[in-house]
Amino acid sequence: MDDLVFYDTLRQALWIATMVATPILVVALIAGVTVGLFQALTSIQEMTLTFVPKLVAILIVFWMSMGFMTETLTSFFTDRIIPLIGGL
Repeated sequence: MDDLVFYDTLRQALWIATMVATPILVVALIAGVTVGLFQALTSIQEMTLTFVPKLVAILIVFWMSMGFMTETLTSFFTDRIIPLIGGL
């Protein structure tokens, strides 16, 4: 395999990993900031209050974006990785 093909495939894989992870990370960030602000305003310092809402938000977004993630990863694998493995 040529070095250029390897680096191009690696670049595409990193970009796809970023696209797939972005919805979950954005929701985790928003939920964390919201819960942190709520805790700061009410002086409630309960550990489960930070964990449970973020977990629920992440699970909801993961469930909603599961089709996009699966389609993106499957198309990358079938269009890019399998031809490289087969030597085409």
